[in-house]
Amino acid sequence: MTIPESDWLEVLRAACAAPNSSQRKVAERLGYSTSVISQVLGGKYAGDLKAVQAKVEGAFMGVTVNCPVVGELPRNRCLEYQRQAFAATNHLRVQLSRSCPECKHNRHQARQTEVR
Repeated sequence: MTIPESDWLEVLRAACAAPNSSQRKVAERLGYSTSVISQVLGGKYAGDLKAVQAKVEGAFMGVTVNCPVVGELPRNRCLEYQRQAFAATNHLRVQLSRSCPECKHNRHQARQTEVR
């Protein structure tokens, strides 16, 4: 499913403007600082905008990926798993550490594919 680039920004704006919501609450849900969300909405974010887009799509738009370890999960949760540190005492993290580096959903793997 291809999502027009501007749609995720509109969803992000709507999530921040929703009743009982705020940029702070949206930032916490996405795992970013309020400053990052403000910069993205203002068009001034110099970081990895595709990562922010993927998190918004997963958290607010229902975009999922099929993880070889966990199964189907929201895209934002996939990115959270990728950022977790290896822990030999956690069976899931051991499996993810083996699968994530070669997975097509790995954010670094996807970037390398785009560059080629």
